[in-house]
Amino acid sequence: MLLHDEISEQPDVLATVAERNGAVCADASTIISDASNVVIAARGTSDNAARYAKYVWSTALGTPVTLAAPSLYTRYQAPPDLAGSAVVAISQSGQSPDLLAVVEEGRRQGRPTIAIVNDPESPLATAADVVVPLHAGVERSVAATKSYTASLASVAMIAGLDGIADLPDAVRRTLDGEAAIAARVDAVGAVDRAVVLGRGYNHATAFEWALKLQEMAYVFAHGFSTADFAHGPFAVLEPGLPVFAVVPQGAITEDSLAILRRAADEGQADVTVITNVSGTDLPAILTPEVPEALSPITFIVAAQLFTLHVARVRGVDPETPRGLSKVTKTA
Repeated sequence: MLLHDEISEQPDVLATVAERNGAVCADASTIISDASNVVIAARGTSDNAARYAKYVWSTALGTPVTLAAPSLYTRYQAPPDLAGSAVVAISQSGQSPDLLAVVEEGRRQGRPTIAIVNDPESPLATAADVVVPLHAGVERSVAATKSYTASLASVAMIAGLDGIADLPDAVRRTLDGEAAIAARVDAVGAVDRAVVLGRGYNHATAFEWALKLQEMAYVFAHGFSTADFAHGPFAVLEPGLPVFAVVPQGAITEDSLAILRRAADEGQADVTVITNVSGTDLPAILTPEVPEALSPITFIVAAQLFTLHVARVRGVDPETPRGLSKVTKTA
């Protein structure tokens, strides 16, 4: 299966990113560190990479990050004042007109622009001052997998995080756990709806996992911050409702596990956790230990495999999702 092949290519793609993107990511890091804030334009899966950047660049570089509203630049013709901003676009194809409009407006206002993109010859790459290539090769499957983890790794390199060179091996070991992942899918069954939770660096992972469940397996999935879920959406829980979550070893471990235990006990939800915390008392898919800030990369690979097996259980062909094509252009 093509999609499974592309999921399996991620260790090699990550190794290439680590080997080739050092200099350009250092240039991008200087731009972001010198800015008073960062505005990121992205859509779909790349929007989740932007969510990750919001946490990583804020914590590592101290630069506030906001996500752009591209329709302000296109439909409403009311772009904000970008004084002091660095403008970043993240895109697999680099072809969406609304993302291009954000970068072009940044340049019109004299702001530095960065494109993190898989196609270095795309319109988006041509418009930006600095281009960070993803080196993912041609990604034929509609569902983005290797381009997403390459985006996360590039964002992490811009932040100057340690441990990136160890990611290919950690992802290989995650892929080696596919049999255990498939077994957990069999235990959960043919779900048609789910809640997906994550917090901090993995806020992005919750949304990306939910997106993959939607586009690959036709599961009506909704991503939440684990903390936000406890404030009101907790009320949607009912016996047997699948709750999928990602919990790294780190700053949010105990709080997240406490909310998930409550979901299992009070809400009687069917909880599954992707984690690198050993010995949790919840049904878990265990991934290799990596720094918390890099855990979204190993976690989403496990989630991609999980979702692929959910699609198989549901009898859905993830290669040909309804109504979708590889390149989506919005204005």
